[in-house]
Amino acid sequence: MRDSIEIGLGRSARRGYTLDEIGIVPSRRTRDIDAVSLTWQIDAYRFDLPLMGFPSDATMSPATIAEVGRIGGLGVLDAEGLWTRYDDPASALATLAGLDTEDATRELQRVYTEPVREDLISLRIKELRDGGSVVAVRVSPQHTLRLAPTILSAGVDMLVIQGTIVSAEHVGTTPTDPPLNLKTFIADLDVPVVVGGCTNYQTALHLMRTGAAGVIVGVGADIWATTSEVLGIEVPMATAIVDAAAARRDYLDETGGRYVHVIAAGGIRTSGDIARALACGADAVMLGEPLAAAAQAPAKGTWWHPSASHPKLPRGQFGPPRPGWPLGSLQQVLRGPADSPYGELNLFGGTRRAIAKAGYSDVKEFQKVGLIVTA
Repeated sequence: MRDSIEIGLGRSARRGYTLDEIGIVPSRRTRDIDAVSLTWQIDAYRFDLPLMGFPSDATMSPATIAEVGRIGGLGVLDAEGLWTRYDDPASALATLAGLDTEDATRELQRVYTEPVREDLISLRIKELRDGGSVVAVRVSPQHTLRLAPTILSAGVDMLVIQGTIVSAEHVGTTPTDPPLNLKTFIADLDVPVVVGGCTNYQTALHLMRTGAAGVIVGVGADIWATTSEVLGIEVPMATAIVDAAAARRDYLDETGGRYVHVIAAGGIRTSGDIARALACGADAVMLGEPLAAAAQAPAKGTWWHPSASHPKLPRGQFGPPRPGWPLGSLQQVLRGPADSPYGELNLFGGTRRAIAKAGYSDVKEFQKVGLIVTA
């Protein structure tokens, strides 16, 4: 077993690495920052930034998705979120934004008891399309078969099937809960599908074999996630990304050239984290809490993972606004200018500079950069 450590008699485990335990090793040359491209293309859709917005109601609304699209990234709306449960979620968002941390989980659960309405799914997708950006909508594996027909008929450009852990086949337990076989499901669709999360080589490879255009790596974990405490599931992001990138390479050989994008989700807060994720092999990153620092964030700087409102087993804490938030507009958070030296503003300006300093011209080249373990 590679990098195995003996836990006890007869049982070993791999050593995993987080992003902040990895350093980027520059090459023998540097480049002008203006010569670096961050352009990302997945299927037919081209973006100036390798960015997907994490589908949390705290940061993703029709308005912020349009703004993320204007700036150059891809926002994703949660089809099971507040925007599809309430005609106007402003009151619910204001209530959540004013919560004390101790009461947050119960209140999140209460607010999300309002049922998802299919008419609102169609309405929100129309609003997204009217906003002029690429229309991407997230649905959980458990509700894909029920909600996907409405989502698809409303005219999305990209479908995101995302849960804490997603497998190629989700097995139900009753005749009314049929299994979701992603391979047969995706084969029948005319739109690209992004699926995840996953945390290892085997699952990433299986998800690629479903025909997905992209695979989300990671469980969206940040300092507010409690997946590790609740489920015991925890794979450090640097290791998870490298393993998924290896699966991508093997799948490329297996299929004679079909490329599946690796999208890193979790443990990413600064421009340095984005650079390290790309250096480990990610094609793009999915940002959550960092976007809560923007003035346009619907929940006014508060943050929660979608699983934090689960009615039976919540797996996330409510994160209040950090001191000094908002840090700036979405434009400043993503593309600057920055007036802070900590890498939380101008996220992709910092990423572009990292690629330039390491001597590469784009993300695909940068994925070959040397890495070193710093821990």
